[in-house]
Amino acid sequence: MAPLSSATMVEESPLISSGFVYRLMAGVAVLAALTVAISVGGNWLGEKISLAGHTTDTKPISVTIGDDTIRLAANTVRFPSERLNGPAERVDLYLTWPQMQGYSEADRLRFDDISQSSSLIFLQISQSTMSRDMSGRLGPIYSQLMDGASYAGPFGLTAHRLRADAGYNGEILLTASRSGETNYVVRCLLPSSPALATSGDCQRDVKVGKDLSVLYRFSSNQLGDWRTMDAAVQDFVKTRLVDDAAPAAMAVDGR
Repeated sequence: MAPLSSATMVEESPLISSGFVYRLMAGVAVLAALTVAISVGGNWLGEKISLAGHTTDTKPISVTIGDDTIRLAANTVRFPSERLNGPAERVDLYLTWPQMQGYSEADRLRFDDISQSSSLIFLQISQSTMSRDMSGRLGPIYSQLMDGASYAGPFGLTAHRLRADAGYNGEILLTASRSGETNYVVRCLLPSSPALATSGDCQRDVKVGKDLSVLYRFSSNQLGDWRTMDAAVQDFVKTRLVDDAAPAAMAVDGR
């Protein structure tokens, strides 16, 4: 049989070229890298969204307000912009009650679920702008704003209505005498039902340190704890004040 001429020969080549294989492998590698990046990035973003400004970090932060320096665990500071060392006009905190602890994964729902927020208390620490705290203002100020006779309030407290023109928008003043201490005084918007209570129905301010005003807000559902809560708030701040002469290390336990 005679050999085929060059004109009749058919050039044979592989169906898939080596160049195509290389390009395919490179594409697969890129897709794999993108998948990993999306997975890692998605987890990071999901974590950031779920934290919603909270942090579980308990590292200590030293904040100087006026003449006072206070050392706080980062997870007790409510706003990310305030989790900084150095001077500040104020710092806002949120704590579980009665544990007096900051944000943690175990207590996540207490901070994230509004229906459970009545188990939190909120503190705002700033430099005093008034010479007297709420207890000190009872005689010279609040007594002049009372409207009508006082009456029995909840949990051994005495209730006082405030004049409509006083600007307190329906708040009730609750007081109680304390042996060896100034009178307890708190302002509350008392709901018609415990189910309608919010996390900030009641507020009271106290003076702590050299010149700090500590305003704390809590649910009217926690009014039964008014004695222990007042002591716990003041103790929380006092034990975290830094003595300039002998600074003490704070136990960083998320509280």
